[in-house]
Amino acid sequence: MNKHENIFVGISIGDLNGIGSEVVLKTFEDSRMLEFCTPVIFASVKALSFVKKALEMEISFQGIDHINQIIPGKINVLNVWKESVDIKFGEEDPVIGAFAIKSLEAAVKALKEKKIDVLVTAPINKHNIQSETFKFPGHTDYLAQELEGESLMFMVAETLKVGLLTDHVAIKDIAKHITKQRIEKKIDIIYNALKQDFGITVPKIAVLGINPHSGDNGVIGDEDDKVLRPTLEKIYKAGKMVYGPYAADSFFGSGNYKNFDAIVAAYHDQGLIPFKTLSFGTGVNYTAGLNRVRTSPDHGTAYDIAGKNCADFTSFKEAVFTAISIFKKRKEYEQITANVLHVTVKKLSTKKS
Repeated sequence: MNKHENIFVGISIGDLNGIGSEVVLKTFEDSRMLEFCTPVIFASVKALSFVKKALEMEISFQGIDHINQIIPGKINVLNVWKESVDIKFGEEDPVIGAFAIKSLEAAVKALKEKKIDVLVTAPINKHNIQSETFKFPGHTDYLAQELEGESLMFMVAETLKVGLLTDHVAIKDIAKHITKQRIEKKIDIIYNALKQDFGITVPKIAVLGINPHSGDNGVIGDEDDKVLRPTLEKIYKAGKMVYGPYAADSFFGSGNYKNFDAIVAAYHDQGLIPFKTLSFGTGVNYTAGLNRVRTSPDHGTAYDIAGKNCADFTSFKEAVFTAISIFKKRKEYEQITANVLHVTVKKLSTKKS
């Protein structure tokens, strides 16, 4: 087996005091996963050996000290650090947060250098990762700085995909962040992601209103009528099948979401509460709009159950499969669009002659 036959999935280990290492190891405890990919876990053999022993898991992994030593078809653990880590399941610890960032930075570096094909990130604690050198509210913001493109939090599941106009923004600041330019940019990212990453030829997108009942004709705020509605009309006239704004309170309960390929929510909880209600445990957080593929599970560190060997690894496993699928879809899309361009140029050349 060589690299071209097996996708290299890089994994940042996240908060070692949480359930991240557990769901990672449980995912690859099933050796059949190695038929789909070669995992490269950015951590240390010492740390994962401790977790393996604590949770009494039957799994073996290959320690490597350099990214070029990856062995296809094996579970590779790249030693990002050599020192011992004092893992105390369920506790928030800034020292553990620092190791999470070491893992993330090393994984992103490998992703940028194409040493790995995709990145799947285990959960971090947004508080204990903060330092003088790392001041980001989460993965998405850091990846936006390190990779090319415009990032967007895109929650995906088999029958539901939800993108956000604003993500980690305080409720009081949401309206001022939703401008015509932002709406156009975010919808464009989602539209392109649906085409190149999910193979949907003509995406159909619904957009939720900013205010309750989409403002009720200005009775409950005027942002929907002054900003959102005219922008959506402009986008629709330009040729994209984008509809709305829809009142958010009844949109999911009525099942209307099933009529669209993606839903765009105005803010974090408006989109993620229904998404996690309908898809929790199987949903995946995908960072759309970037030149590299990154996914993560739809849950956090879950300190309350860490170290108890009861964490459900389904979402992390889905994150791995989603990353692999998107990577392949992008390759297909590149080939198709390249062939279309080649044929078009050839036809133009023939006509000229």
